[in-house]
Amino acid sequence: MLVTAKEMLDKAKAGHYAVGHFNINNLEWTKSILAVAQELNSPVILGVSEGAGKYMTGYKTVAAMVKAMIEEMGITVPVALHLDHGSYEGCKKCIEAGFSSIMFDGSHLPIEENIEKTKELVKLAHENGMSIEAEVGSIGGEEDGVIGAGEFADPEECKKIADLGVDFLAAGIGNIHGKYPANWPGLNFDVLAKVQEKTGTLPLVLHGGTGIPADMIKKAITLGVSKINVNTECQLAFADATRKYIEAGKDLEGKGFDPRKLLAPGAEAIKDTVREKIELFGSANKA
Repeated sequence: MLVTAKEMLDKAKAGHYAVGHFNINNLEWTKSILAVAQELNSPVILGVSEGAGKYMTGYKTVAAMVKAMIEEMGITVPVALHLDHGSYEGCKKCIEAGFSSIMFDGSHLPIEENIEKTKELVKLAHENGMSIEAEVGSIGGEEDGVIGAGEFADPEECKKIADLGVDFLAAGIGNIHGKYPANWPGLNFDVLAKVQEKTGTLPLVLHGGTGIPADMIKKAITLGVSKINVNTECQLAFADATRKYIEAGKDLEGKGFDPRKLLAPGAEAIKDTVREKIELFGSANKA
């Protein structure tokens, strides 16, 4: 059964750990992440970008697959199904499809429009028993074709959005999606501390969790970050393991070309990545 992300994140904030949000791209991704969350007795958030939702033929397909998989695999840990960087229309579709959580990303809009649309979606989400995340200060890197440099959120704007009743908030603190460049200056903890000061007990979200050093992750958690998004790292691990399988000629041995065999090393590599992150975030045995 799906739960809202709010339940697990309120608990994480109070317990000074973070819950991993891992993006899913297909059945293998979903199966690997759920298996590790169950193995480590950790709550988990399955994130779906609009691009991945489209790739999997739509949000109804995704919701049906995740719900059935939880049942068939005997998953007992809390699982949230969350729209990642949703547009206004995408959020509405996920509410209809039966997700348990949505993120409205209005960070590219003028603050007044962001406030107006967030307010409406907060009402809709809560009426449907769902949790909602909002964003202030766009996260850098590439996200579904939009490229940004990684802005710093304005703590006052964060307070305005927080006061609308959102359940958790993504605030830009110099983090970016994708691989971090060699000259990346690191996270801005002063901005994070100011945002935390303005938003109080509201759980904060760190996007672009791939490639941020472990000590920075741990410090961010002490400053109120309760949800950390990981996507690129799982994709890189999957691609690397698949490349090695093919370069070793395994797909030419016996029935090595069978997609279940061909995708197996990548699925195992995702498991290893998720395992490592859950341990780092401190959510193991917190289900």
